[in-house]
Amino acid sequence: MTGTALNRRLAADLDKAFPAFVTEMQSAVFNGARRWLPGRQDAEDVTQEVFVRAYKALQSYPAAQISEMRLRPWLFTITLNLCRNHARTRGRRPVQVALEHSQHPDPQATDTTAVSSVMVDEWRQRLAQLPARQRDAIVLRHVVDLSYAEIAEVLDRPAGTVKSDVSRGLDRLRKMMKTEDAMEVLR
Repeated sequence: MTGTALNRRLAADLDKAFPAFVTEMQSAVFNGARRWLPGRQDAEDVTQEVFVRAYKALQSYPAAQISEMRLRPWLFTITLNLCRNHARTRGRRPVQVALEHSQHPDPQATDTTAVSSVMVDEWRQRLAQLPARQRDAIVLRHVVDLSYAEIAEVLDRPAGTVKSDVSRGLDRLRKMMKTEDAMEVLR
């Protein structure tokens, strides 16, 4: 469904159209939150809160405003802000130890699943090493697939600055990978 068609449907009947909005956007919101936050549960919690806040906000907007909104950048502004808030408050809470965690591999997991999980964790660690400006721009561009104009709107920065942040961040990621490859050769 195109953005303008969805905008019109939301403006005409928010309650009826909102499930379609969630269905269309939930995967992208979750994937973005998953790259910004350390745990899957954190990303699920934030994703749910994003849509609760979006619904409440849309209820307060006049239909004409909803019709003209750029929904994706608006939604990812909410997502990024909630991820930042969640990370801040999580840092103030004591760490809970999961008692059900086992040191034994899951016998049901395939080798492919295990390798994929390790790769995702490695990329998450690499992204975490980037400055926030570059990490946010890369996640919005390459994970969430927003355009540079949409990212500029979400981050409240000029599009040229966003392009520079993405480029510099990708350069840093490439250097990290070369360094990791060199370290692997030395082992």
